This record gives sequence, structure tokens and C-alpha cells, in this order.
Amino acid sequence: MKKRIIALSFALFSFGIMNVIYGQTAPDAKIVNWYNGKNPGMNTEKAYASLKNNTSTTVVVAVIDSGIDVEHKDLQGKIWVNEDEIPNNGIDDDKNGYIDDVHGWSFLGSSNGTNQQYARLEKTRLLANLSSRFHGKESGQIAAADRADYDLFVKLQKEIKVELDEATANLNYYKQLKDMLPGAKKEIEAKIGANFTVEDVKKWTPASDKEAKLKRLANGIATGQLTIERLNEGIAHFEAQVNYQLNTAFNDRQFIGDNADDMNDIHYGSNDVEGPDALHGTHVGGIIGATRGNNLGGDGVCDNVKLMSLRAVPDGDEQDKDIALAIRYAVDNGAQIINMSFGKAYSMHQKEVYEAFAYADSKGVLLIHAAGNDAANVDATDNFPTSMYPFQTKKLDHYLTIGASTKYAKGLLAADFSNYGKTKVDVFAPGYEIYNSVPQSDYQTLAGTSMAAPMVAGAAAFLKSYFPSLSMAQIKEVLLKSAKSYKGSKVNLPGTEEKVDFADLSVTGAVIDLVAAVKMCKTLTAK
Repeated sequence: MKKRIIALSFALFSFGIMNVIYGQTAPDAKIVNWYNGKNPGMNTEKAYASLKNNTSTTVVVAVIDSGIDVEHKDLQGKIWVNEDEIPNNGIDDDKNGYIDDVHGWSFLGSSNGTNQQYARLEKTRLLANLSSRFHGKESGQIAAADRADYDLFVKLQKEIKVELDEATANLNYYKQLKDMLPGAKKEIEAKIGANFTVEDVKKWTPASDKEAKLKRLANGIATGQLTIERLNEGIAHFEAQVNYQLNTAFNDRQFIGDNADDMNDIHYGSNDVEGPDALHGTHVGGIIGATRGNNLGGDGVCDNVKLMSLRAVPDGDEQDKDIALAIRYAVDNGAQIINMSFGKAYSMHQKEVYEAFAYADSKGVLLIHAAGNDAANVDATDNFPTSMYPFQTKKLDHYLTIGASTKYAKGLLAADFSNYGKTKVDVFAPGYEIYNSVPQSDYQTLAGTSMAAPMVAGAAAFLKSYFPSLSMAQIKEVLLKSAKSYKGSKVNLPGTEEKVDFADLSVTGAVIDLVAAVKMCKTLTAK
């Protein structure tokens, strides 16, 4: 998974877009819990108020992600516990094939305690595989039966070279900027004084091109957007691209030791469900079920929930095998909902992932997937996993794909990064300026369809907890039919300034609304 979080930050001075995780640790009070408020939030608070005299049951939600900080203060009492497993005795007590899987399982760990943090992109892995067949060969040497694979090989070679060159240039630029920042700050202070403010910068009239560049730096420093810490994060991001994600020679499984292409090689991993970088998964888990009303951070959507942590998403692209096994683990161990805030443009084992989805579908488990952050029409471009693979004959009954909405109902309701699709994206949910839990009992504001998907996972869990007699298929339909329609509302097409009808961006043209969903559930259960 390339980081499916959008930075709430400024773009630096070269190379355009920064795809690094940045967030606020002390946000404006206006954005805390906006997603649980009135439309275009999900009306969560009103939904709870309408059920204040009702009791709820516990719902288990599996989070397939980068890992969860199970010791986070806002997630205490919200982490799933495998009651059939005796912790840390080195024995598979429940005979499910996983030793000491008390809170879930990591498919990115090993029995000796090492963890995989980085991975190649799927297209990098695919290029490495194709290189063994086509490296050094000319087009005229290729048999007709191999033509499609050869054309893909050539395409991926070009794509990855362009991306690798860009990442290398960005990495060098950030390193240079980091090296020059202390000296540049001294020059700025000599011009406008120490401890300068945004107002001081505004008043500065540069006398040369050099001073104009310094003023741009000064503005970043004064606003707190340009710091050594953030530059270090940018450097780490581009180093990951150069050294791992786009490096065909990198061994994804060096710490794990399995064969990622052998679906029968299943005895691997560890019970370390947090791993080395659980920021993404902890934020996702908090959106679903962080303790409500304690004034510590953003409230979770569902109060009576247990989070099962399945670590299968590295910094890079997830392996299809890990996802398929994580799905099966979740189903077999009692998850009723599975959140999937990850995705990629290529998938080498589509059939195996689909079979795991079909297994979950047959057991009535709801799968919820983030649509992606490429501002792309997923009806026309590949984005895996998907609700409809080319070989499928019918849609799954328990699958939702979620786009990201904002708190701005007029014109900007669709987040500018969100993927969309009249056929393949089902509904939108809040995914912009979301303040919630991150590791070390901290909090950050993040954005992405990665945040929108757990909104819906939390909403589904909330409805299931108060209306346990309803099936997950019924709850899925309730969420879609009760969502607040914005048909006729003109919004920016994500990634552009072109105005389109919000109804054209998803199947429903709507945003999740829990008050309306509760009313519909009450009607269904009264029959």
C-alpha cells in the first residue's frame, strides 16, 4: 500500500505533490468529531440519542492494516481478545494454526521477532518476475503467445523508471533543503528579525530573486509547515520509494521466509499485531471504536466494538496472499465486519483474493474497502481489491467500496483526492480532516479514503450492535438506502475544478447518515 493518507500540509517548492503523512497534534476544535455531527457528517450523535434507552451487543470488526497499537489509552477495552488462546505460552491452544494469537495475527512478522516494514509495489514485483523472461529481448524475438506479457514488461519498465527518477530527484531535493534550512533561517532573521511571524513575512518586500526564495521558505517556517522533522519525514518517504517500493531487487519476504506465491504455504507470521509502524492502522481502528465521550481525541463511531488487528499492509503494496489469509482468519475467528483501507493498481493473485472474499460473503461477513486516493474513476481504471473481478459472474452481497467526503457541503463535498465511480464506488463517508488515535497514545489529523472506509465499518458495527437480528446484508442495504442524497449538488470532480453532479460519483450519490439508518432499522425490526 502506498500511503493512502493525504497530507494536511503545504506543497513544497519543487516537484509538486508531497505524499507524506503529516498531521496536526492539536487541531482546531471545529474539526474534532465533525464526522459524527450533523450532515455532511454522519449524524452519529443524534443516532445515539435516538437509542439512549436501548441496549447494545458487542460487534467484532477486523482491521486488515499496518497494525494497531493495542495499548493506546483510547482503545482500552476495545481490542478483541481470543479467549481460547492462553497468552505467550508458545502453544496453539485453540488449534486454529496460529500460536498465541491473542489479539489477531501479523502476516508480516516472523517467529524470531523480526518484522517486515517495507515492500515493493505490486508492479515492481511484477516487473521483476517478467524480467526473468524478457530482459534483453527485442520485440521481434517475442512469440505471439507471450506478446501481452512482453508489452506489459515494456510498459512497467518505463513507468518504474519515470517514478524512480522522480523519487530520486525528490529525495535529493529534500536532503539539500534540510542541509540549507539552518543557514537560510539565519539569513531570514537577518532581514526580518528573530522569532519572525507570518505578518513579518507578509511585510517583507524581497529585493532580489534570492530574497524571494528566502521569503517562500520564511512563510513555511513561520506557519510551522517547514521544519526539520517534516523534512525528515519526506526524506524517509522518498527513501522508501527508492530503496524498497521501486527496487526490483528488494526481497519482500526476507524476514518472513515464506513463498508469497504459494497459497498453501500458510504457516508464517507472528502475534505482534502492532509492528514497527502502526500509525495508519491505529488511526483506522480509532475511527471505528475509540472510546466515546472521554475528551481524549476523536470519538469512535461504534461504542460496543472489539477490534481484531490483522497486520498485512506494509509500506509498499500488500501481498495478495497475506490479504487472502487475513480475510479467512477474520471470518474463522468471529469477525462480522472487515475493514480494508488499502489498495493497489496491479494484483498477481486475483483469483485467490476473490475466493477469500467469496468465503467471507458466504459466511455473511461485510467487507468494506477504501476506494483509493488517486482522484481517479475506478470504473475505468484498475484498483485492487475490487468488488467485481473480470472473471466474476455476479457481485458479492457483502462488499462496499467507499469514497471520501468533506465537511464542506457546497461545491467541495467530494474530497479532491478521492477515487470515484458511478458503478464501483457505493457511497461516500467523511475522510477529510479526521482527528483520531495514532501510536503512543497520541492523536493526529489525517485524510484519505482510508479514513472514510472505517467510518462505514463503524457505522455498520453500530447498527449491528443495536439491531443484532438484522443480517449484515440487510445492514449494508440500510446504509446505502438511508444515506443522505446530494443528487443535483454540483461539486468539483476530484482532482479538477470541473463541476459535476455528486450523484455521478457513486452508486448512491450520497453520504452515510446514521439517523436515517436507525429509523430504517427500527422499521425493519418492527415487522
